[in-house]
Amino acid sequence: MNARPSLAALPRAPQTTIEAGSLLLRPLTPADVPALARHVGDVRVAQGTRSIPHPLPEGAAEAFVATALAPGRDEDVWAIDGTPGGSDPLVGVVSLKALDRKQSQIGYWVAPAFWHTGIASAAVRALLDANPHANCTVFAEVFQDNPVSARILTNAGFEYIGDAEAWSVARAGAVPTWTYLRKMA
Repeated sequence: MNARPSLAALPRAPQTTIEAGSLLLRPLTPADVPALARHVGDVRVAQGTRSIPHPLPEGAAEAFVATALAPGRDEDVWAIDGTPGGSDPLVGVVSLKALDRKQSQIGYWVAPAFWHTGIASAAVRALLDANPHANCTVFAEVFQDNPVSARILTNAGFEYIGDAEAWSVARAGAVPTWTYLRKMA
C-alpha cells in the first residue's frame, strides 16, 4: 500500500526574505533566540497563541528556532525584522503552516511594545502578497477576546467562516475562536 508522505516529511524549499516597507520578513536565526525568549516569555504574547507555554521553559526558544530551520518542517516561520525602519531586529513572527491541497494556515504575534503600530497588518499583507507557498487558500483563527487580530485579518481580505475552539497551552484550556479564510486566486 502506498502511503502518502506527511507534509512534515517532505523537504521544504529554503525560505525567502520578503521586503515589507519598513519591515523585513526573514527566516529566524539562532541570533534571534534571546529576543524571541524575551518576547514569548511575556504572558500577554503566550496567552494570545495556541502553543506558547507560560512560563516559558528553559530551552524553548532555542527549540523553536531549531524546528523552524529544520528541512523537514511543516511550517515556515519568518522573523518580523524592524531594522529597515530603525527598530529592533525581532519585533514578532509570522508563519505559514502547510496544509493539504495548496492551503496553509497563517499565524502571527507581535511583541507588546509594538502593538497598535501597524506591524502585524504590514507583515500579514506582505506574506500574503508574496504567497511563498503558492497557496490557493489561507486559513486563520484568532481568539475571540482579540478583536484587533480579527480586524488585521479582515483588513487583509480574510472572510469570517465560523466559530470554533482551540486549546491554549498558556491558558491551560479551550478558548473560543473565530475562523477565517482568504482565497488567493
